[in-house]
Amino acid sequence: MAMIFLTRVEHFNAAHKLQNPAWSPEENFRVFGKCANENWHGHNYELHVTIKGDPSPDTGFVFNAKTLGDLVQELVIEKLDHRNLNLDVDFMKGKFTSAENLAIGIWEQLESRLNGAVLHCVKVLETSNIYVEYYGR
Repeated sequence: MAMIFLTRVEHFNAAHKLQNPAWSPEENFRVFGKCANENWHGHNYELHVTIKGDPSPDTGFVFNAKTLGDLVQELVIEKLDHRNLNLDVDFMKGKFTSAENLAIGIWEQLESRLNGAVLHCVKVLETSNIYVEYYGR
């Protein structure tokens, strides 16, 4: 059979601040720029969750797209949307809230809950110009 990739796209809005507490405000601004704003800043994120596999002979699906959407909503979007990534999101506690770490955190939320499907990629678009892709370890 052919390997098929199925992607679910979602959107969420969230605030965060990138800051190394061991650094001065000037050093944080030099490294992180506007992302070190003391009063936070926000993004309109776009999330792509891609799974892969062979279509089932019984359904023709790699995975039920509605089920995938429900899992992404429950495990990720409900925790992230209109939240402060630094303060409100359990799986981001104690981590730099970079797009890179966010993609890893989302992967970890989903990987064990896909009931046999294989997670291929988590793509997080922070702006229309910047995105990260994570393919697991």
